[in-house]
Amino acid sequence: MPWPSRKRDKGAVADKKEPDAKIAKTEEETSDKEEEKSTKPPAGSSKSGWKNWKKTKESDSGGEDSKITYCHWLLKSEPESRLEKGVDVKFSIDDLKAQPNQTTCWDGVRNYQARNFLRSMKLGQQAFFYHSNCKEPGIVGIVKIVKEAYPDHTQFDQKDPHYDSTSRKENPKWSMV
Repeated sequence: MPWPSRKRDKGAVADKKEPDAKIAKTEEETSDKEEEKSTKPPAGSSKSGWKNWKKTKESDSGGEDSKITYCHWLLKSEPESRLEKGVDVKFSIDDLKAQPNQTTCWDGVRNYQARNFLRSMKLGQQAFFYHSNCKEPGIVGIVKIVKEAYPDHTQFDQKDPHYDSTSRKENPKWSMV
């Protein structure tokens, strides 16, 4: 008895249905779906406003840019000791509670995307206080933004571990809330 051929018979290939060609979505179809999404509240939204969000169009007259406005933020902290340029940079929710009026500045952010988020924070918005760099990372509290973004003073202090020699007081690179 001969071994079966490894090549397919032409008839078997002809019976196989070929997939339809992929169709690219047009910009109009995509923008229509985005507008539908923006008018519907997100799944699981609550009346308390915890999961509220808003998507706004920058310009309805031909502009293609859209901007998402966030109402809640995530502030990441490191509750366990970590030395940076010889200085311990740990900060936990307990350190925040120990501050006068339980208020402090969020300084030392040296990531451009995080800096831009800090600049977008508005007075009265809420943020999750997140512990990272620990045995059990997670959200440990909810805080309120009490002052909008302003220049981070640590970028100009040469003794500070967050000093940035390229930043100028006339045009500061870094912000804090």
